[in-house]
Amino acid sequence: MHHTTVVLIELGAIILGLGLLGRLAGRVGFSPIPLYLLGGLAFGHGGFLPLTASEDFTATGAEIGVILLLLLLGLEYSASELVTSLKTQYPSGAVDFVLNAVPGAVAALLIGWGPVAAVALAGVTWISSSGVIAKVLGDFGRLGNRETPVVLGILVIEDLAMALYLPILTALLAGVSLAGGALTLLVSLGTVGAVLYLALRHGRVISRAVSSDSAEMLLLVVLGLTLLVAGIAQELQVSAAVGAFLVGIALSGEVAEGASTLLTPLRDLFAAVFFVFFGLSTNPADIPPVLVPALVLAAATTLTKIATGWYAAHRAGIRSAGRWRAGGTLVARGEFSIVIAGLAVGVEPRIGPLATAYVLILVVLGPVAARWTEPLALRLTRRPAPPGPIPVPAAERIDAAHTGS
Repeated sequence: MHHTTVVLIELGAIILGLGLLGRLAGRVGFSPIPLYLLGGLAFGHGGFLPLTASEDFTATGAEIGVILLLLLLGLEYSASELVTSLKTQYPSGAVDFVLNAVPGAVAALLIGWGPVAAVALAGVTWISSSGVIAKVLGDFGRLGNRETPVVLGILVIEDLAMALYLPILTALLAGVSLAGGALTLLVSLGTVGAVLYLALRHGRVISRAVSSDSAEMLLLVVLGLTLLVAGIAQELQVSAAVGAFLVGIALSGEVAEGASTLLTPLRDLFAAVFFVFFGLSTNPADIPPVLVPALVLAAATTLTKIATGWYAAHRAGIRSAGRWRAGGTLVARGEFSIVIAGLAVGVEPRIGPLATAYVLILVVLGPVAARWTEPLALRLTRRPAPPGPIPVPAAERIDAAHTGS
């Protein structure tokens, strides 16, 4: 059979399979990410029916998926919202980093993976899944809750931190020297600062230049601009994903809304391809040896995320029930953990299977934690009533009154 024909058949099977898995996840009521990863494991190297002809296409599709994930994330935020979140939530962001990045780094060093893999695994355990958490908040009807802005504030800080973390990780993975790494960080900081400044001062001008009454033109300009900036960012070792995120931040108002509406279906398609590709490139036989570390890490970082949410909500003056809800909501890990692991696989191949197992556990546990952390915590922390005088039954009080005693 001709190679092109095989590619078409495999791609058709992959995309149809994604659609069916997505529908199944919708019926069950949880994120499709674990099903996409399992699908990739089933049809990748070491799976029961390896797909090889469409490997190049899925690799490129996966890169586009990451770029679109970050672009749409950037479109959700205005520069002023990011600056406000930074000013008000930075202590909670710092606590989030220490509590959740350190376990990953320590685990990598204990396993003997070395400092670069430690930086990568720190990122895998640090970043919560914005996609899964947004779905959980909507499904549980919590979008109007008092603790929800706190949860979203933590996610905003994490997303903005990625704009600094990813370039550092990319430089370390490329084996850049300390001076080169410092230069990359300076370039990254300068770029993020410049984009935030331009978006705050001249956001309308940028949006007007991109704006178009034609949906087709708007789609082509925004997508073309994003891929161009992502490619240039990658060439400068700043990370393609960060370039896409910054394009999203620079656009605002009606242009951002219009572009988001047009690009969401594309994002969903290519993001699904990305998760499948990660599964395809992971050998299922490599997962059992790292399952125990993944379970231990998942248990530890479930508790640290709950502590993060509790602290952030406590700072905002929210009552006990809201603090526990905030903590439970932040547990899910997903897209960013896989993006980071995908970057680091070249340096430490075992990080891929570990991240796959870790994300599979927490993307399923996330909605469960969001639902049950509050009632369980309140039940465990509820204090027994203090001892007092034994109440006298009403009938005995009436008898005592009649007898004059």
